[in-house]
Amino acid sequence: MTHFSDLIHADTGTALISEWITGTPERSHAVADAVIDEWAAGEKPSARLAQHMFLSTDGASLLFYAQWTSDEDHLAWARAHRSEMVSRIDTLVPGIERPGLNRTRLHSSLVHDAGPHPGVFVVTTTVADEVEATVRPAPGLLAAHIHLTTDGQPTTDGGRAVIVTEWTDAASHDAAAATHATGALGFKRYTLHHSFPNGVAQRASSGT
Repeated sequence: MTHFSDLIHADTGTALISEWITGTPERSHAVADAVIDEWAAGEKPSARLAQHMFLSTDGASLLFYAQWTSDEDHLAWARAHRSEMVSRIDTLVPGIERPGLNRTRLHSSLVHDAGPHPGVFVVTTTVADEVEATVRPAPGLLAAHIHLTTDGQPTTDGGRAVIVTEWTDAASHDAAAATHATGALGFKRYTLHHSFPNGVAQRASSGT
């Protein structure tokens, strides 16, 4: 699986992180297929630099990581197109839960080991004061990518940060979580499912 840093577009002005909770692997795959069809058939705005979709390892949810030139450009597109797109998907797969959208900037990336390819991505929500504890070196931790809100404060509400970490495998993350007090408020594990960098569809590869 590719490194998260390879998914980052250099011209990104805002990184949008959102979760769709489906409840089952079957529903997640149905939603993923519907989203891919929408992305392929719909308008490809020049302001959308890249869009990546991740599937949770338990199959119960999808994570979207979209990179746009600015929040204003995304909001203009959303006002014109998002409601109709979401409505079509909800018709196919009713009952999707959408907890909300995090508007972020990638603040910094910390690479511990650039060699191995990640086997799993872990998305962690943590309080601002515990970011350092969350990204400290651990066996199997390859890299950490810290996202902050648009006003420079940690995301989302109440002084939190959203951190995407790369791990060699889930077992390494389990071991680290069991031995370190990370301050994390919650985490989920994902694999990359599909990418639309620069508007061109690319199916995620499971190879290294």
